[in-house]
Amino acid sequence: MSLQASVTKRVFQFNFKARTSRGLMKDKTSWFIKVWEDSNPTILGIGECGPLPGLSIDAGPGFEDHVNEIAGNINQIKRVNPLTLQQDIDSLVPKDLPAIRFGVETALLDLSNGGNRVIYDNTFIKGKKIPINGLIWMGDMDFMMNQINQKIAEGFKCIKLKVGGLDFDRECDTLQYIRKRYFRDDITIRLDANGAFKIDDVLYRIEQLAKYKVQSIEQPIKPGQAEMEELCRKSQIPIAFDEELIGKNMIGEKKELLERLKPQFIILKPTLHGGFSGCKEWIELAEMNSIGWWITSALESSIGLNAICQFTSNYSITLHQGLGTGSIYSNNFPSPLKVEQGNIFYSPDPWDLSTLD
Repeated sequence: MSLQASVTKRVFQFNFKARTSRGLMKDKTSWFIKVWEDSNPTILGIGECGPLPGLSIDAGPGFEDHVNEIAGNINQIKRVNPLTLQQDIDSLVPKDLPAIRFGVETALLDLSNGGNRVIYDNTFIKGKKIPINGLIWMGDMDFMMNQINQKIAEGFKCIKLKVGGLDFDRECDTLQYIRKRYFRDDITIRLDANGAFKIDDVLYRIEQLAKYKVQSIEQPIKPGQAEMEELCRKSQIPIAFDEELIGKNMIGEKKELLERLKPQFIILKPTLHGGFSGCKEWIELAEMNSIGWWITSALESSIGLNAICQFTSNYSITLHQGLGTGSIYSNNFPSPLKVEQGNIFYSPDPWDLSTLD
């Protein structure tokens, strides 16, 4: 008896123009690993491997070959054993393939819990709500204002805006609009620059943005620059790391980075930051160093998003999480995930994976 696996590729279409400071995204490709015991092929564990081109360290022409090779090696595992699961994952997937690691972890955990998309049997699948931020995508002023008004009308108390890809004065005008129109609503504002600001004017821009009472700014400059240490000390807005964490796979280098740069927050994506096991290490180190954290999706489908929500619910949640991306695709899988009043939760609605051949 041993495990078997197959791989299915799926392209998801955005239902709007998804623009970031890195450019326009028209679609998103994921590979899904299905895992089963050869003695019981009707019970499937499913995991999503969906790297972000231009950002994930494992994205590239050879990614699909890596997925197929690792799926072919899953038969080395005789059965899913919770006591040896992490060892099995470590033996199958190198740490420099985090998107595949996340997919394999999800599939094996799903199978070990009966193949019902239960990755972690915790309070989330029993209906516990997770507070999330509302993501505002880049676009012209009317497009962004409409998103802001819609998110706040839907009950979001925390919104996240991309900055650095448009005219800076227009971005400031957007923040001023929020603060003037919703000054009674206690709206938390997060910014994400995706590394777009230049070294020579980043402190000036942050000083201007700080006027709008911003909670945090994510990755204001490109990762790996020596100036980041000084920026974390001098910034008038708390700095949050995302891209800065990518490619840091060993516990020692994670510890060194956090202790040297001392960001105020880290933002974790299992697809980018080492799967569940890698994110767990980051969380433990962050809490040891009094650094705040939250978890966000990397534009996964509802399969990956469901797994991330369940992982997040293993922890005591004190900040809004970045898990509100389930409605961005026109061809996403129908799932029990629902968003209401700025929270995501697991409803009684059924999964429909009939199109995942």
